[in-house]
Amino acid sequence: MSAEARALARCAELATLSSRPDALERVHLTPEHARANALVADWMQEAGLRPWQDGAGNQCGRREGRTPGLPALLLGSHLDTVPDAGRYDGPLGVVMALAVVERLRDTAGLPFALEVVGFGDEEGARFGTALLGSRALAGTWDDAWWALRDRDGTTLAQAFRDFGLDPDRVGGAARRPEELVGYLEAHIEQGPHLEAADASLGYVTTIAGARRFHLTVLGEARHAGGTPYSRRRDALVGASEVVTAIERLARATGDHGCIATVGRLEVSPGAVNVVPGRVDLTLDLRAANDAVRDAMWERMQAAAVGLCTDRGLRLEVVETHSAPAAPCAPWLQRAVVDGIRSTGQPSPPGLWSRAGHDAMALAAVTDVGMLFLRCHDGISHHPAEDVREIDVARGIAALEQAVLAVARDVDARAAGGAA
Repeated sequence: MSAEARALARCAELATLSSRPDALERVHLTPEHARANALVADWMQEAGLRPWQDGAGNQCGRREGRTPGLPALLLGSHLDTVPDAGRYDGPLGVVMALAVVERLRDTAGLPFALEVVGFGDEEGARFGTALLGSRALAGTWDDAWWALRDRDGTTLAQAFRDFGLDPDRVGGAARRPEELVGYLEAHIEQGPHLEAADASLGYVTTIAGARRFHLTVLGEARHAGGTPYSRRRDALVGASEVVTAIERLARATGDHGCIATVGRLEVSPGAVNVVPGRVDLTLDLRAANDAVRDAMWERMQAAAVGLCTDRGLRLEVVETHSAPAAPCAPWLQRAVVDGIRSTGQPSPPGLWSRAGHDAMALAAVTDVGMLFLRCHDGISHHPAEDVREIDVARGIAALEQAVLAVARDVDARAAGGAA
């Protein structure tokens, strides 16, 4: 079986590990997560890696370099999914990394160890805070997360214990900068740009910095029939104007500007014959550049306050998440570009990732680089997620050559230092 066929077959096998019979759902610290880790551990052993599960529930594997104990080049992605997921977002990057390790099995010793990581929680679908696995590895764990609860009321701390992990030992998952050479991640694009360019592969320039907000528009709930328009303080109408203003401001920045999404609206009291008195909504705001993103938020907040004031409404804002943009290291970008060019694609496009990835967490502890693969119609986080076998073949070859380019770079630096 070819490397690309094996990678796709492994994605299909992982897709059978789901908490739902009618859809793919595999979230953090569940029995399905445990089974996925065990399966990937078997594949790691087959590839010549020494597998272990770290203190945060990430599945890891290592093969030594020329001498034992060298810093590691990490390859990987995540094994968890969103609810009703596709089979390639995350797992494809893990099995592609394993394919590269298998292809390099007979290569003379590398100037670093090779490690593959299957992160346990990139999506945040269970506890609402994404990147728990990669943040633990990066040493940026926040103990405030232990009190997070899932929809059944289980705390993150209890979920750790139920999974067989010790919350007091999560710090053992953290790596030090001197232990790492860098991190390379292969991932489907989750967007339409590569398909539009008829390109199999691209490289990532930076990963979007995101801020998330909970907005509350407060008006007055009153009788729908008995309250004239002149007396209404309709929170839903005001919130609707806020939503359209957010879209208008973001769309005006174009494809390379800001992306803003209102993903949830909750209306209270929610009766057909009552003027809405309160609306809660979420805002997800992303941009390649933090300064551009933050300036856009100031404009959106000012517009929302103005619209609410004009209608006699009040706006409350709580920021729920903030993550800085994570530029990919230029030297790893060059390695990925060299890898793509080796497949016969002479001018790979550079893309900024609108989606978040484990690489953005790893950027706190080491240099990161990313390879994007074309996905059908840009669809992701959906069962219709799909990739072409030829693109997977080219992606594995490109990632392998990127690893070898990193090795040449590390050797050159060592030679320069020795001189």
